[in-house]
Parts: sequence; structure tokens; C-alpha cells
Amino acid sequence: MSDDATQANSSNKEEHHHFKIFKPYGFLSQFVPETRKRKKLLAELADFPKGTMAIGRLDHDSEGLLLLTTDGMVSHQVRSKKVEKEYYVQLDGDITADAITQLQNGVEIGIKGDKYLTLPCRVFKLASEPNLPANGRKVRDLRHGPMSWISITISEGKNRQIRKMTAAAGFPTLRLVRVRIGNIDINEMQAGDVLPLSFPLD
Repeated sequence: MSDDATQANSSNKEEHHHFKIFKPYGFLSQFVPETRKRKKLLAELADFPKGTMAIGRLDHDSEGLLLLTTDGMVSHQVRSKKVEKEYYVQLDGDITADAITQLQNGVEIGIKGDKYLTLPCRVFKLASEPNLPANGRKVRDLRHGPMSWISITISEGKNRQIRKMTAAAGFPTLRLVRVRIGNIDINEMQAGDVLPLSFPLD
């Protein structure tokens, strides 16, 4: 390969940018507004380069780690089933060992009107409430019954999958926060934080 070609390839690689953000509650995982909907968008969090896109998505009422990139190939790689996604989930009720086993083995949920059996995944109950930033929204009063937290790690990403899974196991989701994608953790980030990723994403 000629020096010019090598420099061109190097230049092309340097043109791409990657970020990790803590998506706050109430934001859409997109940059372009939807027709007749006035929702908060990712562009409000920082001055991102042209062509920046979200890798996958988090629902309007979900929070946590979201990766952004200007490279479509990176987006495709991260969204594959080879990359794990871990979530901390606050549940309505004190989850039982039986319900955890159900989630681990796979539960039946609805996807676009069809029944779907989720893939086996890792689930365990958290011993205490995780150290997460407040989202400005009170879930509900403890007087209405106990709540609990679990960690759930999946390799797929169906629409509202986690919420549908916990509901199918009898414990509806009250709060959902993604804390890890592959080997990238949310660490001590606060809602709305934007950090550049300067290394190649696996």
C-alpha cells in the first residue's frame, strides 16, 4: 500500500467519533424529532459531530448507558448478540427465587403481536439499592408494598424486552437503568454526562 493510501485510511479512521452518555429519563434515543411530538432529544446534551447516531436505543422512560458513534460499522457490531448489555432493574415487589429462575431460563413475551421466548440470560438479585443518580421521579411510596432490584444481562434487544420479561415473571419494572455494554461501564457518570471514547469499540 502506498504512503498516500495509508494516510488516507488513517485519515478516514480519525474522522469517526464515539461517545458514551448517561441518557436521562424522559429523553428519546434519537436526534431527529418525531412528527407532532415535542420530546427531549440527545442533541440537547452536547454539540455532537455531524452524522452522530445512537447505537441501539433506550426507551423514553429508561435511563443509563447509551453509546453514540459516527461509524455505521461500529453501530452494527455493538448491536450484535455477541455484545452483552447489563441493566439494573427496580421491581414492584420482592422478587422470588422462582421468578429469577424463570427470567434466567427465558420467558414468553409479545413482540409485534407474536409470542417470543427470550433467550437464557444472567439474572441475580441485588443485595441493596444500587448507587444511581436520582432521576427526579418518585417511583411510588414504600407503604404500597416492597420493592427490589435485580441485575439482568442479555445479548438481545427486543422492543421493551426487559419490562416485558419482568412483567411476565410477575414483577413489573418500576425503573430501568442500563449500566454496561460489552466492556464499557457507566461507572460514576451522572444523568446527562457525555464522555468521548477514544479507543476502537469491540
